Amino acid sequence: MGRGKLRIYLGAAPGVGKTYAMLSEAHRRVERGTDCVVGFVEHHSRPRTEVMLHGLELIERCELEYRGSTFTEMDVDAILARRPAVALVDELAHTNVPGSRNAKRWQDVEELLQAGIDVISTVNIQHLESLGDVVETITGVRQRETVPDEVARRADQIELVDMSPQALRRRMAHGNVYKPDKVDAALSNYFRPGNLTALRELALLWVADRVDEYLQEYRGEHNIRSTWQARERIVVGLTGGPEGRTLIRRAARLAEKGAGGEVLAVYIAASDGLTSASPKELAVQRTLVEDLGGTFHHVIGDDVPDALLEFARGCNATQIVLGVSRRRSWQSVFRPGVSATVARESGPDLDVHIVTHDEAAKGRGLPVARGARLGRSRIIWGWVTGIAGPALLAVLLSQLVPELGLANDMLLFLTCTVAAALLGGLLPALASAAFGSLLLNYYFTPPVHKLTIADPKNIVAIAIFVGVAVSVASVVDLAARRTHQAARLRAESEILSFLAGSVLRGENSLDALLERLRETFAMQSVVLLERTSEVDPWTTAASVGTGTVVRPEDADVDLPIGENMALALTGRVLPAEDRRVLGAFAAQAAVVLDRQRLVDEAEKSRELAEANRIRTALLAAVSHDLRTPLAGIKASVTSLRSDDVEWSEEDTAELLEGIEDGADRLAALIGNLLDMSRLNTGTVVPLIRETDLDEVVPMALGGVPEESVDLDIPETLPMVAVDRGLLERAVANIVENAVKYSPTGQPVNVSASALASRVELRVVDRGPGVPDEAKNRIFEPFQRHGDAPRGAGVGLGLAVARGFTEAIGGTLTAEDTPGGGLTMVITLPIAGDGPPVSPELPTSAVT
Repeated sequence: MGRGKLRIYLGAAPGVGKTYAMLSEAHRRVERGTDCVVGFVEHHSRPRTEVMLHGLELIERCELEYRGSTFTEMDVDAILARRPAVALVDELAHTNVPGSRNAKRWQDVEELLQAGIDVISTVNIQHLESLGDVVETITGVRQRETVPDEVARRADQIELVDMSPQALRRRMAHGNVYKPDKVDAALSNYFRPGNLTALRELALLWVADRVDEYLQEYRGEHNIRSTWQARERIVVGLTGGPEGRTLIRRAARLAEKGAGGEVLAVYIAASDGLTSASPKELAVQRTLVEDLGGTFHHVIGDDVPDALLEFARGCNATQIVLGVSRRRSWQSVFRPGVSATVARESGPDLDVHIVTHDEAAKGRGLPVARGARLGRSRIIWGWVTGIAGPALLAVLLSQLVPELGLANDMLLFLTCTVAAALLGGLLPALASAAFGSLLLNYYFTPPVHKLTIADPKNIVAIAIFVGVAVSVASVVDLAARRTHQAARLRAESEILSFLAGSVLRGENSLDALLERLRETFAMQSVVLLERTSEVDPWTTAASVGTGTVVRPEDADVDLPIGENMALALTGRVLPAEDRRVLGAFAAQAAVVLDRQRLVDEAEKSRELAEANRIRTALLAAVSHDLRTPLAGIKASVTSLRSDDVEWSEEDTAELLEGIEDGADRLAALIGNLLDMSRLNTGTVVPLIRETDLDEVVPMALGGVPEESVDLDIPETLPMVAVDRGLLERAVANIVENAVKYSPTGQPVNVSASALASRVELRVVDRGPGVPDEAKNRIFEPFQRHGDAPRGAGVGLGLAVARGFTEAIGGTLTAEDTPGGGLTMVITLPIAGDGPPVSPELPTSAVT
């Protein structure tokens, strides 16, 4: 008995018609003679859905008691006993009542599938486990009932049930989804057009990825290597050189020309040690491709063209973007470049774009960091040259020019030995020298075709040949190894220089450093482990890659960093010469980790110090500035209630006026304290509207004497996009501060003017002014400049004014007044260029 097949109707949102589509499919199958039953379908009192149940066999539900109430759930045993061909099971993500056979309905479905019963089910996109956080961010509602993505991905068929947001809202408004008393609440909350559009996009993207998986599985099962151009996927081949940025931008432009275009940047690294690219340049290119919406891939492969084509065909790419070769023109005579090879072998299914750039034909100029070891292909070619070369040369010389002379023959054989040394190193060269001496003896030294030598001079000549061949091979091999070592040291020095530069620049991204380390050594994963003591278990401080380990001894390479920290790498065993650079990375990782923690501690200390400073200032304000008006109020009230003194009407009025002034001062102080608290906690939410300044500014002057301000607000000013209440409070604080410091008889001037896309409101006083070094400090909380008297306030007015101004999208700055004094400048955006306008909001909206 085989496993049953699962078909899922995936809905973009509730009410799009999943259950209706499932029941329609059931009727089609019944008409074809399929044994189909309804295991569980919830019609939610929707008439059209309820009608679709007619004519279908329903399996009775089982009843369960829970907390004094009776609930019904799907009867799995009854369906297994009935053994239909197809069972309809609605709401795959449903949580069963406690006491049921399984905790989740998808587990019930799994039992039916294991029994060989096909299942048709439904689920909404918001119920997929991996999308829970995304859906909560969009809708503000956390889905409690979820189904693992793997359950849905294992479905044999997934059909998307989609509907435009406008059509779904119309369906709800007509009462086809919810009852009339719930429609208005649903439309104004979960079913807003923006929410539905976002959920629809999530559903389309998820199904597209699932279709992509189906396509990859099908291509793999049928061994299809050609590209199917279902969507544009553009692979960018990077070398780590500076031209990579040009290629990435070019690929991004190509992707933008087609809907759903995707950019995949790939760097092919050799498998024998350090990569041949600049880590700094690769990091820049990784950031660039990710900023442009693409992905960066690091692939190991010794044959770059083959690895690049394998990657492109593996991801079903349609185009490859490569740069014109940086090799010089004469180098192409010996071997074509990567671009030419890829273009030749790509076939008709892959388009190859060769992009010109400034680095073309200038030489690679990159550190070649292969180490002292020669690659396998070079060693093989060295042996072929050392053995086959002398044999072929012996045949040619004996057949074509047998009388060339022993000395010339030796020189030609010596050439094969030198070539073997250049390609494969010392051992192929020594073998070539030995084999060549035997061939010289057998073919060219009398008596020929024998391994004996008649003339002693020829014995000396062959001995000299062997000695010279061995010497030349040793020198050539040593020079080649020194060249590779120098190239390796150059690569190492560039990496170490980059690490040192990152220290000086103060870079604190530990994950980026470990990712760079993983790419440099072509490893599978890199983990930084630490523990508090030798007896405590290891914990992961940071990790990148796949297949990470939790203990150093489980890794392919582990490097201790001090006593209680270690770097663990998996993927392959590194040679000893790579550990020097690895040690530098390890030391840098420890430094970056310590720096991150110090920065976090410093930030916490700064926040604590700021909180302590504000607390101290607040206590000082409460102890003095709030106590002073309270003392005046209490003295006046005590005097009025005294039975020993008969107060005149004038005295009574004066005492009452004192009480009123003290209460006003208390209200102003407490208001500023509350405003500052709202700004610090981020609870100020402005309501932006189109506003005329000549309607707001006069309202802000109610707290100062009328003769103390000259107002000049032209009626022709454009409207500004602001919150009226916040702007009024900000202007009131600024004007009150200016009046407080202005000399008697010198009114404060308040004027406004339009400049380009903004309006400037200027509050000009003729007071003592503020020095340049204090112009920013006066906007800090609890700051009072100069010798302001203690009763002048707690120093919050300007801080609140700047906070409110910035909250509505404006700026507040301080300038010197020509001739002496201080000018406060409020810059506000004109309504046409500012935040969105909400003219329907009431003018009395609370901000």
